[in-house]
Amino acid sequence: MIALLVAGGFSLAFTLFLTPLFIKLFNRLKWGQFIRDDGPQSHHTKRGTPTMGGIIFILGAGIGYMVGHLVGQTDMTLVGVLVLFLMAGMGLVGFIDDFLKTRKQRSLGLGGWAKVAGQVIVASIFAAVALNFPDENNLTPASTIIDGVRHTYISGVRDISWLDFATFGLIAGGIIFAIWTTLIIVSASNGVNVADGLDGLATGASIFAISAYIFIGFWQSNQSCFNANLLPEDAGYCYTVRDPLDLAVVAAAIAGALIGFLWYNTSPAQIFMGDTGSLGLGGALAALAILSRTELLLILIGGLFLIVTGSVILQRGYFKLTKWRFGQGRRIFLMSPLQHHFELKGWAEITIVVRFWLIAALFVAVGVGVFYLEWITR
Repeated sequence: MIALLVAGGFSLAFTLFLTPLFIKLFNRLKWGQFIRDDGPQSHHTKRGTPTMGGIIFILGAGIGYMVGHLVGQTDMTLVGVLVLFLMAGMGLVGFIDDFLKTRKQRSLGLGGWAKVAGQVIVASIFAAVALNFPDENNLTPASTIIDGVRHTYISGVRDISWLDFATFGLIAGGIIFAIWTTLIIVSASNGVNVADGLDGLATGASIFAISAYIFIGFWQSNQSCFNANLLPEDAGYCYTVRDPLDLAVVAAAIAGALIGFLWYNTSPAQIFMGDTGSLGLGGALAALAILSRTELLLILIGGLFLIVTGSVILQRGYFKLTKWRFGQGRRIFLMSPLQHHFELKGWAEITIVVRFWLIAALFVAVGVGVFYLEWITR
């Protein structure tokens, strides 16, 4: 508990008090936001606002996590480090994209396929580590153990018994698991990236989503089969997730860093997170879902990101379909992603952001509720 409180508090203080210094540094380096011409015209006033702010909360979360363990006198674990690795690795892909944008002063940094390739490389390294390095209980970050046999299941709240990658064999199962986790990671990172674009929108929504894993980690720690305080009558309900309490600690560190950053990122934003931040946050969210074995629950916990990304897919698909059918493309929304549709309808930016935060919070509440109900009804 001490490690969690210190990790969250220190990371919050780090971003809250040091972000102004980073803003000055980024201005000096001329890391200003480039605004694309085909976006909402009101956004052109934001041109030159410092970007790549994801560097700040990625640093804050990592340092907060380490300080939390130092003060709490507990050891850092592989699962916590893996979450931070995926966050930093995806953030690095985003940083390269942001840096090329600011250097070339254009809206395109990395090409689409180059960005996906970078995400796949980072996700593949994550998957390889998650499948290996068993602890003293013979448990790897991505596996569970039943009757002494290691399994790697697809999970919602608990493992789905008939979706076990281990049934395909060691090599084939590992490859399929890597493909599965890469799909989750790339989808989540791009989902947060698409939701970014209005002051504080992705930051606030991510605070809700990341915070859900503080609760999930605590609950799984209490239900862990390796919990020495587990009562005999509850032994049949135990569940093997590797170091779930440390997942709660790293989630608290990330959430705290985001809260401090939001002070400066909310409207009117003094700094943007950039692709550095949005891809990093999506990576962290995916890592928390995979390592807590709640991958399918991410559909609810990250529901807002799913809706916003879905609006882009619908818009593009409908445009191409109608262009093929009628010779001229038609649109469902005035502009995608969805937040820009409401901008063009005349909604104030802060109104859109707050209402989207409410939607994100409702999705997280439902997701955590489903998690809790699934446990108590077993």
